[in-house]
Amino acid sequence: MPKISASLMSADYTNLVEQVKLLEKAGIDMLHFDIMDGIFVPNFAMTQLEVKALRPLTKLPFDVHLMIKEPIKHIKLFSEAGADIITVHAEACADLAETIQEIKKYGKKAGVAINPDTPIQKMQSVLDKIDMVIIMTVNPGFGGQKCIESVLPKIKELREIIKKNNLNIDIEVDGDVKEDTVSKMAENGANLFASGTGIFKGNTIEENVKKIRENAESNLYK
Repeated sequence: MPKISASLMSADYTNLVEQVKLLEKAGIDMLHFDIMDGIFVPNFAMTQLEVKALRPLTKLPFDVHLMIKEPIKHIKLFSEAGADIITVHAEACADLAETIQEIKKYGKKAGVAINPDTPIQKMQSVLDKIDMVIIMTVNPGFGGQKCIESVLPKIKELREIIKKNNLNIDIEVDGDVKEDTVSKMAENGANLFASGTGIFKGNTIEENVKKIRENAESNLYK
């Protein structure tokens, strides 16, 4: 079964609580928080304050994506704010294995993200220690970009490695995930879809979530 994580960076910040309620009604699987520091990526977005503020309002899992330099320094902060899954970028960590260990120390699920140009080999040594991989299908830092289709074979390569080694790891795609792109992502091996504008723009939240789920489900990698 595909899972959908709603990227709150694209939500209406003037009405965030109501939007979370609509997401719950639509059957969303988790909430995706894009944390940006203006250093690792050329933009600022969200902090632990949004995570902490929304935590009492929903039981949905919080999928926290740290697009920040040396994230190991901030794992405790986001763990205590209410994160359930913490994902760090392989490119941003001086010691990736140590950073994963820090996440696990706080009882959280651990993920590793890689940028479009980063090879899988950059994080392959920690595959047996993590719960999720985020493959960026756009260059991180801004919402609303177009999917870089040359990244899709990387999803398939990773899925085959996971299958060969009998690992239980979600592959999340992040970047231009919407109704008309999700099929290709799913058929290459993604099973978790972080969607921002694909959920919050155009039709209603409920309609968008339904269409993304249907298209992902009918094209899941086998």
